[in-house]
Amino acid sequence: MNRALTAILACCAFILALPAGAADPAAKPMRVVMQISDNQPATWNLALNNIRNVQKDLGAKNIEVEVVAYGPGLGMLRDDATVSNRVQEALATGVRFVACRNTMENQKITEAQMLPGISYAKAGVIEIITKQMEGYAYLRP
Repeated sequence: MNRALTAILACCAFILALPAGAADPAAKPMRVVMQISDNQPATWNLALNNIRNVQKDLGAKNIEVEVVAYGPGLGMLRDDATVSNRVQEALATGVRFVACRNTMENQKITEAQMLPGISYAKAGVIEIITKQMEGYAYLRP
């Protein structure tokens, strides 16, 4: 009887120690929106490393990631960016990349100059605000 009780208590302790939602396969994935407004490849790589690590730690199906690039950061999503192959890899894992159309217009950049597979928003900052209102966590590398 003591062994059975000990086993039950151990199982309960294990379940309670799991991260929120881990015991419930129907739990919604965590969601994060990341701002890129910096034209430094080191910042772009940091953001992509953060995304890869979060997907590795939580499982790619347990996290929704949206990266919003605007201002000087828009260069990250151009087809000639130093990180374009890494962005393509992240796209393949379900990461959503959003380019700011206001910035594109101001910098005279066309969709033909951007990476295939990305999305667009009229204003990057409004996209970030909207995502936060929808419950996304906010990150800026």
